Formats: sequence, structure tokens, C-alpha cells
Amino acid sequence: MLDLIAHNLAPIMFITVMAMLLLGYPVAFTLAAGGMYFFVVGVELSHISPEIRLFWPLAQANMNRVFDIMRNDTLLAIPFFTFMGLLLERSRMAEDLLDTVGQLFGTMRGGLAFAVVVVGALLAATTGVVAASVIAMGLISLPIMMRYNYHPGLAAGTIAASGTLAQIIPPSLVLIVMADQLGRSVGDMYVGAFFPALIVVGMYCAYILAITILKPEWAPALPPEARPLGDGGASLYIILGIAALLFVGCYYLVFDHLRYETRVVWSALVATILPYAFALLNRSMNLGYLSKMAEQVVIVLIPPLALIFLVLGTIFLGIATPTEGGAMGATGALAMALMKRRLDLKTLLQALDSTAKLATFVMFILIGARVFALTFYGISGDIWVEELMLALPGGENGFLITVSIIVFILGCFLDFCEIAFIMVPLLAPVAEKLGIDLIWFGVLLGFNLQASFLTPPFGFALFYLRSVAPIKAWYDKTTDRMVEPISTKAIYTGTLPFIVIQVIMLGLLIAFPGLVTHYKTPPVIMDQSDIDQEINNIGGGGFGLPGSGLSLPGAPNLGGPPDLGTSEEPATDGAIPAPGGLPAPGGLPAPGGATGLPNFD
Repeated sequence: MLDLIAHNLAPIMFITVMAMLLLGYPVAFTLAAGGMYFFVVGVELSHISPEIRLFWPLAQANMNRVFDIMRNDTLLAIPFFTFMGLLLERSRMAEDLLDTVGQLFGTMRGGLAFAVVVVGALLAATTGVVAASVIAMGLISLPIMMRYNYHPGLAAGTIAASGTLAQIIPPSLVLIVMADQLGRSVGDMYVGAFFPALIVVGMYCAYILAITILKPEWAPALPPEARPLGDGGASLYIILGIAALLFVGCYYLVFDHLRYETRVVWSALVATILPYAFALLNRSMNLGYLSKMAEQVVIVLIPPLALIFLVLGTIFLGIATPTEGGAMGATGALAMALMKRRLDLKTLLQALDSTAKLATFVMFILIGARVFALTFYGISGDIWVEELMLALPGGENGFLITVSIIVFILGCFLDFCEIAFIMVPLLAPVAEKLGIDLIWFGVLLGFNLQASFLTPPFGFALFYLRSVAPIKAWYDKTTDRMVEPISTKAIYTGTLPFIVIQVIMLGLLIAFPGLVTHYKTPPVIMDQSDIDQEINNIGGGGFGLPGSGLSLPGAPNLGGPPDLGTSEEPATDGAIPAPGGLPAPGGLPAPGGATGLPNFD
């Protein structure tokens, strides 16, 4: 019996710890306790199985592993981005965005649903927290959508799905954790996830558009009385056109020599700042050039867009690391809250308290995962997982499909941090051995976790929405009628089409890896003529370089025009000839008569 346990200790440990997690025991303590318990068992059985490489002094390594976590600068981005998101949520930025964008799209069928998707993407790019996005939009948009007779399932599904965009739109906390566990750059992970995230947003909008065509009664337009700002008029289209022209002009003319991510960020920055300054001037001086709608759209939308560029732009430009970008984002969120006069001591303390709790939660899980990993690797668990995964049929595709199914199921029960800290370190070596790009692998897992957040009956986004959705009929003063509540069934069925969209997106990512791997910069190749031209163009600071204006006696000619009036006779002033008949650098005698280096004595 002991032989059987010793030779199968790795699967026994893995199954036992996962079962305890699924039963609901605290994650950090379950991982740490499981690691320590099986460490003792492994040491006692190490004489039976050569696969067990544990001994008592190895337990001291846990202390160093904990300190390594504390020294990890990448993880500092988590509290920064969390604080930024919580502060923006408490400063009612989501409320302003939903009100403005809802009125902007209100004249068209499904306008509120389109507004929820757009605002969900903007909140994801500024908050990065699923709970904050889902709860904010559930509190603000859901009552309005129900007031104007939206289908309950469509309303609930759109809000839940849009809230989960925070999982994959940078600066997502999921992508930060994935990059840390995969040992890859967070900036590369952000760039790789950017296009797929935009595609998902487009697919959500395409689904809502199809609903407005096939079932127009499910998504009616807002009545005129619900749009106090009126229509945007020509001024809105003109200022949007000017912004588009500024973007195109800067992209193709001003910043055409830069990399495309850099060109996009700088061009968009110019195209947003100038219209914003004009809108503020129009409002403060009552110029009347812009309609109320156009003025409100520009003034409300530009600050969060500027914050997005402050965070992501500096990361894409290479000016700041993700940690530094998070610090600037937190500072920008503080500035926005102060500008709107919505920052007080209570709000600040609440944001700091929630940030400290989340950061502590993540760090304790990571510490527990490190204790678990030390024991698991010591009993050759990594070899067991590798052999198990490599034995799957289908090679790379079989591995990706199997991993997607496993992570999808686990995502229904466990938080993304737990999956990232437990599963990703075990799967990454197998993926690398199969030749899979780890950035692509991390983005694929991020989209997988986003789908699991929506999956009934345990999707976290469904619980967040259920906590704020009305459970009883309520009286609406605006329409003077009773509004029906949102049932749990409506929430579950409403998310199913969005889950199908997520599965389609996963298939696209597997079929077309280039959607993610575009982050790679092609190598710069220069031919010899380019190198010679660069050398000839060097100026100042000389030591015999052409064009420098300074040449030491006896310095070799490096491709410039031949020196006039020089003799082809060997040097006779004490310099030792260098190979090829050239005198030693500087024409000075070498120390010891052999090395060819100047003598400074």
C-alpha cells in the first residue's frame, strides 16, 4: 500500500487539494496546508520512491520563496490598478458615462444595450475589475432598461457580459497575473490581448444589432422625454469628423516613422485633447458652436479616454513599466475625482481599504501556491503533469482544447487568481515544450476565464448581477407603473448567447494565433552599405573616426578618405606595428613591448 501511495503521490496530492478547494475551504490556507502536509508525507516516503526528492532542510526554502514574492515589482501593478478602478467607481464616472452614452445612442433601437457594451469596454480599460463594472452597470442601467421595456434576458445578459470585458481588456488584472506566472512581459501581454478584445466588443455589438432586426420589441429606442440633451445635431458629427481627421493626419503624416502601437496612441491623444479643449471653451464662454449633446459627449468621454492613454499609452510606448503605468493611472484617477469635486475622505478611505484587502488576498494566495508548488515539484508532480499533457491526442491543438475545457470548468468554481497560481505554472512548461507562444497561451486562458465568469450556475458575474438586480416588482415614478423583477432564470438564459460568442472567439484565437502574436517586433536587419554609411556619418568625439575632426597619430583609417601626405613606411617613432601593417592605436609605445596598448606612465 505504501509503495502504491509513494509512486502515485503527485496525483493524490493534486486531486486532494483540488477537492478541498471545490468544497469551499479558504484557498490560501488550503494550498499552504496541503503543501506542508504532503511535504511531511513525501519525506517519510522518499526512501521508497526515487521520484520523491524531498528532505527536511528543503523546507527552509519556503522562506526565500516568500521573500521573492515580496520583491516582485510586477505585482505592485495590482494594487495600483485596483485603487484606480475603485476610485473611479466611487466618483460616479460609470454613472456619467452610462447616462451620456445612453442618450447618445438612445434614438436607435437597442441604443441602451449598445451603450452598455461601449461603457463596459471603457470601464474595463479604466477599472480592470469585473465586480466593479457589473455592479455599477447593474445599478444604473438595468432599471432604465427595464423601465423602457427591454427584454429581461437581453438586458441582464448584456450587462453581465459587458462587465466581464474587464477580464481581457488591458489593464486587466488577469493579464498581469498571467504574465507574472508565465514569466513574460506584461506590456507584451497587453499588446497581444488588445485586438482580440476589440473583436469581442464588435461581436457583442453585432449580436445586439441582430436582435434589433429580428426581435425589435426586445430593444426599443428611448422616447424623446428620456433624452433631455436632445439630438447631437451637425455639431457632434463635425467635431467627431475633425477628431477622425486629426487621428488620420497624425497617424499617416506626423507619426508615420513610429511603430504602429505608438502611432495609434499619440495620434489618438492629439485627436482627443484638441476637441476637449474646444468643448470646455465653448461651455465656459457660451459660444454656442456645439449642441448640448455634443458638448456633453466630448466633456464626459475625453477624461476616461485620456486616462486610458495615460496608462496604456505609456506602457505601449515603452516609457513606463506596467507598475509605473498603474501608479500614473491611480494619480490620474485622483485628479479626475478632484476635478469633479467628488473626492472626500470617506471615499478615499473606502478605496484604500478595499485595495488593501484585495492586494492581501492575492499575496496570501500566491504564498500558499508557492508552498504547494515546492512540495509538488519535489514529488515530481511537474513531470507527471507534463507526461499526462503530452500524451493527449492531437498534439498542440489537443493540448489547447483540453486545457481550455479544464480551465473553463475550474473557472466556474475558482477565482482567476487561484487558477493562475495553481494551474498556469504547471501548464506553461508543457506549452513551451510544444512550441506554443506563451503570450498567446496567456491571452487564450484569459478569454477562457472570461467565458467561465458568465457560465451558469456558478459564474461570478452572474452572482454580482443577481446581488443588485431587483427581486421584487417595483414602482417606477417616471412611467407611473409597476416594473417586473429580474428572475435568476432570465439572467442565466440571457448570458447564453454571449457564452457562444466567447466560444467562437476561443476558436478564432486557436485558428489564427496572429491575432495575438502581432506583439512581436520583427528583427531590424541592416546591410553592410547601411552600416558603412552610419560610420561615415558619425561626428564629434573622434579617436580616428572619420568625420570626427580629431585623429590621434597613427590611428587606423575606418572607411574614410585616405589621409594625404602620410608615408606608407612602417612607423619609426616607437610604435609597435599592429596586424596588417597598421601601427598600434595612438602610435604610442606599448607597455612591455608586446600588447599594443598605450603606455600612460
